[in-house]
Amino acid sequence: MYWFNFNHFRYFERPNASPWHLNEGIASLVYSSVNPRVKVDSLNPETGEYRIVLQGTLDFDRTWNTDRY
Repeated sequence: MYWFNFNHFRYFERPNASPWHLNEGIASLVYSSVNPRVKVDSLNPETGEYRIVLQGTLDFDRTWNTDRY
């Protein structure tokens, strides 16, 4: 597990991101945050489509690089 930093946000919107890479990135984001929260924005039981919103604050004491991209 690596510490998440601002440079990693760009990887979430890659068109070919695998579920494994998304899982690793989201887990690192949550573990590197001070007060992470999640909200289920929408859920369609017929299609299985969902939308969630993650919100939090990165812990700059634990992230190794806070440079913005």
